[in-house]
Amino acid sequence: NCAAIPAGLLESELFGHERGAFTGAVTRSVGRFERAHRGTLLLDEIGDLPLELQPKILRVMQERQFERLGGTATVHTDVRVICATHRNLMDMVDNREFRADLFYRLSVFPLELPPLRNRTEDIRLLVHHFAKHYAARMHKPIKAISEEFMGAMVQHSWPGNVRELQNFIERSVILSTGAVLNGSRPKVTGTSKFSGAVTLDEAERSHILQTLEQTDGAIGGRNGAAARLGLPRTTLIAKMQRLGIDRGEGSALPA
Repeated sequence: NCAAIPAGLLESELFGHERGAFTGAVTRSVGRFERAHRGTLLLDEIGDLPLELQPKILRVMQERQFERLGGTATVHTDVRVICATHRNLMDMVDNREFRADLFYRLSVFPLELPPLRNRTEDIRLLVHHFAKHYAARMHKPIKAISEEFMGAMVQHSWPGNVRELQNFIERSVILSTGAVLNGSRPKVTGTSKFSGAVTLDEAERSHILQTLEQTDGAIGGRNGAAARLGLPRTTLIAKMQRLGIDRGEGSALPA
């Protein structure tokens, strides 16, 4: 991920470095291009690649060779490069923020992924996938998804695309108490953006408090809150401490 690695470390991460190349470089390090020899390397968020590093990327793609940081020996590599970005690289080229020669070298076979609102046929598959994933992770007994809930998912515009859908399904699973996933519709504001009333931590806190109220504050045991939530007792206690839920004398007190 070109956006997640500091610019000063990205060259070493991609091309490796020799011992003594910089302070703290006590051993030789092999970079991503060298490790991906005869394989595939995905450069995510290529639009965030520093301008000064782009010529070296262009060289390794055209000539299939590079030097490690602090080294003089030429390393040869044969790598298939796939790049991804959410930015408009053509606009960046016009603004001199991205090299034109690298842009055209990368654009051998471009694939544009439409926003989620333009591929509604994917929404049902994604809802089932995320619901199954989070139900398993949270030990929720969800076996089905109501048609009303699914219809609301398909009709929403999802300005935040897949990440927004994923977060909404996670929140819905947290709040779910039965075998059928159901819940409120995604909220639409004047800018068509989802603006949930609570954060995930707040929703989780509320759900734990409701469960504790149903069990009269009991955490352990066959009918305790931990069993109802599908969590180990120690995990529930840790969550309560993180969320600021006061156990008191075996009971939970709302903040």
